[in-house]
Amino acid sequence: MKNLSILLSNIEYCELIGNPKVELNTIEFDSRKLQPSNKEGVVSMYVAQRGTQTDGHLYISQAVASGAGVVVCEELPKELAEGVCYIRVKDSSVALGHLASAFYDFPSQKLKLVGITGTNGKTTTVTLLHRLFSSLGYTTGLLSTIVNRIGEQEVPATHTTPDALELNGLLSRMVEAGCQYCFMEVSSHAICQHRIDGLTFAGGIFSNITHDHLDFHKTFANYIQAKKGFFDALPASAFALTNMDDKNGMVMVQNTRASVKTYSLLTPADFKTRIVENSFEGLHLEVNGVESYFRLSGKFNAYNLTAIYAVAVLLGIPSEEVLVKMSALGTAEGRFEVIRNGRGGVAIIDYAHTPDALKNVLSTIRNITKKGEELLTVVGCGGNRDKTKRPEMSAIACEYSDRVILTSDNPRFEVPADILNDMEPGIPTEYRQNALIIENRREAIRTACMLMNDHGVILIAGKGHEKYQDVQGVKHHFDDMEEVRNNWNLIS
Repeated sequence: MKNLSILLSNIEYCELIGNPKVELNTIEFDSRKLQPSNKEGVVSMYVAQRGTQTDGHLYISQAVASGAGVVVCEELPKELAEGVCYIRVKDSSVALGHLASAFYDFPSQKLKLVGITGTNGKTTTVTLLHRLFSSLGYTTGLLSTIVNRIGEQEVPATHTTPDALELNGLLSRMVEAGCQYCFMEVSSHAICQHRIDGLTFAGGIFSNITHDHLDFHKTFANYIQAKKGFFDALPASAFALTNMDDKNGMVMVQNTRASVKTYSLLTPADFKTRIVENSFEGLHLEVNGVESYFRLSGKFNAYNLTAIYAVAVLLGIPSEEVLVKMSALGTAEGRFEVIRNGRGGVAIIDYAHTPDALKNVLSTIRNITKKGEELLTVVGCGGNRDKTKRPEMSAIACEYSDRVILTSDNPRFEVPADILNDMEPGIPTEYRQNALIIENRREAIRTACMLMNDHGVILIAGKGHEKYQDVQGVKHHFDDMEEVRNNWNLIS
């Protein structure tokens, strides 16, 4: 329990009506989760947020009826319930972040929290940082798209970045478990929706920024500003590590108070890497003048590995020890995962679901494949997401592949055939004889496996680690890796 007066000292509010000298047993922004307290002087707090789907202010009376003794809102209801304390704030989402942090005793200040933002590379980077620091003997937390971890305990992930209450609750559990570090993905949605407000970061990483989430941000300029907001809010005690090779790399950190550090493959930087050799077996890199071998493939992973190395060094780990431990790290689930059929054929499962990510993976494969080896790409686009990238995804797949199969991804509440119709214009006229449209993803993967010769490469793009297909709000079991393994054995 926490005293309301103490929590209020951590936020700015415009108006307070009622008695703030009460104890809080919970904070909720979903009125359906509220329950009355059975202790005198102990109440629940309801924070009315204006969301993208609904306005929490519409449920204030329901929240009070369900037991809320404190209401935080941007606009006071016309009728105030007796005995309820109302707190009017400028922005409820901002207030929630700071209230959640204070309610859980500021857990982000009790460990070293490092966040990464960018379009691509977030999951691989935080996952490998968690594995690296765990291998170094530290108890470490992870907040990622795939899974959250408290040490080695798995906690299912529902969002790239959890809401402010769940986020602080997880960080609190990490502190209780003795975690010294936590590495987390920071999505642009989370930044705009103030889910990370109230957190204290020891460092921030910028990977890259490309075409994505314009259904939410509307313009690329808004998307850039959302990412930049993360670095603008970093404290002076933190580091801001940015990718010098991205044209917006220095834009991200131009207003930060944090200590700016840079990494690069192409230009001089604080942390500089050169690719010596790239193959399906892994990367041979020269990192700040020292040559090392890594189990990950691709130029994009050279960037990820450089960022990981830089973070570890900036957190005080000796560089020699970092490189030794990094050389043993495997890829994150669903990120350039390689399967071989024993006869020279290679299938790759990758989460690439943006034009730039798909281009990076395909160009990497093309750089590795030998003369005469065919490349077939199976790709789709998610429903209820940015439609403008659909023909671009098809065009990129055709540009780099010998054959392409367009198929369903997560259609969500859209008709799969409509999504494929949006993708089809991206297929060049002269390429159409090499392209197939197979709506059923299982059949598309089966067909790809049957079409490819023993020495060819199949890329299954878009879903990566996901073990489901989202159709009309229902998640049906579906695993790209499982489908490839089942059908790879059918090849004679």
